[in-house]
Amino acid sequence: MSSEEGLSSTITDWLFFNSWWLLLPFIMLLVVAAFIVAFILLLYMISPLISPKPLKLNGAHVVVTGGSSGIGKSIAMECYRQGAFITLVARDESKLVQAKKEVEKCAINDKQVVLCISVDVSKDYGQVESVMKQCQEKLGPVDMLVNCAGMSISGKFEEVEVERFKSLMEVNYLGSVYPTRAVITTMKERRMGRIMFVSSQAGQIGLFGYTAYSPSKFALRGLAESLQMEMKPYNIYVTVAYPPDTDTPGLAEENRTKPLETRLISETSGVTQPEQVAKIVVKDAVQGNFNSSVGPDGYMLSALTCGMSPVTSITEGLQQIVTMGLFRTIALFYLGSFDSIVRRCMIQREQAKAADKRE
Repeated sequence: MSSEEGLSSTITDWLFFNSWWLLLPFIMLLVVAAFIVAFILLLYMISPLISPKPLKLNGAHVVVTGGSSGIGKSIAMECYRQGAFITLVARDESKLVQAKKEVEKCAINDKQVVLCISVDVSKDYGQVESVMKQCQEKLGPVDMLVNCAGMSISGKFEEVEVERFKSLMEVNYLGSVYPTRAVITTMKERRMGRIMFVSSQAGQIGLFGYTAYSPSKFALRGLAESLQMEMKPYNIYVTVAYPPDTDTPGLAEENRTKPLETRLISETSGVTQPEQVAKIVVKDAVQGNFNSSVGPDGYMLSALTCGMSPVTSITEGLQQIVTMGLFRTIALFYLGSFDSIVRRCMIQREQAKAADKRE
């Protein structure tokens, strides 16, 4: 072999060897990607095995507080369409009677019953406990409790009466604590049950004008997370629903005094119908999902604010991990636009005051 042929062979071997080194990172990347894909597929396959068994509403006893109107009434109607026995709980007896008639129209068999109980669930725990025993004596143990009693007040922090902060915590927070406390022992004995807390998107993000309302809804998540950790070994699953602005009598009342800034911010997400909210949150509660959101905005907010909240499937956790960065980027634009609305309203208000002084 000539020296030129030897040199050519050496160069070829060197290029072949180094080309493999150049390709090695790409090969390793493909291997890692293949493992990740296989791992995700495996998680999707085993996820149904670790998720809670869905609750069958046909023949189940569902108690709905705040069930005389709005989202509560729509939830009761949705459960009744699936064969449940319903107990409606609210303060106004005349509204309860009307709601009962509307719910009964959704019956799928002649055995279903709608029971109405008038009580303020936020005032006297002893009274709440008594009416819960009463409804269970008539319709059997509570299979699902929907805590929907609530009210909303909007206004600037310094303009909201101090007593309003107290009343909102009583209605929106204690009004959910008392009914839950009254049924939880029986659920634990039976080792089954569902508990739903109807919060709000204002219970995920604090907004202008909701300094009294948002804390009372944020409190429900803390209660739900703690309660879920206690109840999971007993096959009891907690759901927190975060509906957006919904076309209800409560929203109409709130809009009467809503500050301009709050109204402009709220308009960025639109208004949802209570029937749509009911279908989604009932489905999530039946499946045992901890978070229940409505629409793209709601899904993004739930992923952004999930924190240490429990998940009911591995796939849900993976989705939160994958989408967190993108959703945080989008959220920053939203927050910037909200701040811009507040500043613009403040400038307009100051300009109007200055014009009045000149006159």
